[in-house]
Amino acid sequence: MKDESFIIKRFKRIGVLTIASVYILILVGGIVRSTGSGMGCPDWPKCFGSWVPPTSLEQLPSDYLEVYKEKRIQKNERIGRVLQGFGFTEVAQEIFAHPSQYIETEFNATKTWIEYVNRLVGVVIGLLIVLTVLYSFPFVKRDPKIFWGSVASLFLVVFQAWLGSLVVSTNLLPEMVTLHMALALVMVAVLIYIVIRVDRVKLLANFAIPSGKVRFLLVGVLLLTFFQVIIGTQVREQVDLVAFGANNLGRETWIERLGTQFYVHRSLSILLVVMNVALYIFMKRLGNKNLVFIATSILVVIAAEILLGIILAYLALPAMAQPLHLLFGTLLFGLQFLLLMIYYYAHKPNQPSPELVA
Repeated sequence: MKDESFIIKRFKRIGVLTIASVYILILVGGIVRSTGSGMGCPDWPKCFGSWVPPTSLEQLPSDYLEVYKEKRIQKNERIGRVLQGFGFTEVAQEIFAHPSQYIETEFNATKTWIEYVNRLVGVVIGLLIVLTVLYSFPFVKRDPKIFWGSVASLFLVVFQAWLGSLVVSTNLLPEMVTLHMALALVMVAVLIYIVIRVDRVKLLANFAIPSGKVRFLLVGVLLLTFFQVIIGTQVREQVDLVAFGANNLGRETWIERLGTQFYVHRSLSILLVVMNVALYIFMKRLGNKNLVFIATSILVVIAAEILLGIILAYLALPAMAQPLHLLFGTLLFGLQFLLLMIYYYAHKPNQPSPELVA
């Protein structure tokens, strides 16, 4: 029993640490976007052909702009041919035709090292997920879902790394950036699931009567938040296009030039607030301290998101607010998924053998 308790605690610790690291990476990734450092390293996995990036222009060849642009184009052509082979002809043609891959990005030491730190954090997460898989082996027979969930998170982080290389080679192609963000949310959900599941016996049979309305509301809120984060990512891509077209001048006019997605994103935030307030009321009625605490935390995060949204809209998109807005948006998704998992297991019957519980 003592060994089993140690195995569960060890797995939970590494799982929680990995989730925290993913959120740190999301914050760093937001800083990369807000500072325009996404192409600070024009190649992948190395940075300017080296595992440790340069600190001055003198360390680079005189024709470095042309060299790395040509490498990106060649890589995109290889990717395009593979996609065409699998039948994704339209996607391949868009990669071929998109002008972003032909843009040359001049060396900037600060931006290069910001992007390099972003990659280092990604490496740390990869190592933590490898440990998560190793620590999940004791659950292979008694609870395969924990093991396979850990393996799924490993596949996701490997795919994310590969997708990150495409983001670089396509010079931040909007569709690639959006997919990169969506998979980060999926990875957070998988990690939360296995961490909650491993110790779910403590949550079982907390409520006698499950509520279909509450579960429906929880799923609806979660999907809406996922959609909001994705739209927010696309709005951020529109900001980049407006900034590029304005040569990074007239920042106070950028909001006015954004398309429909910005107004959809802003309008849906009202619905999100209403649904989460309703969720809080339901949790309050249930009287479970853990659920009420998470529901309260959700409202606090939403309040921070609203404040940051106002700052972004009315103070000319300050760079410091952008990564925080992204971080709190993804944190909101994580808290909602956590609430869903705890509520789900609270309605399961408390059986003697936890491995028999779905």
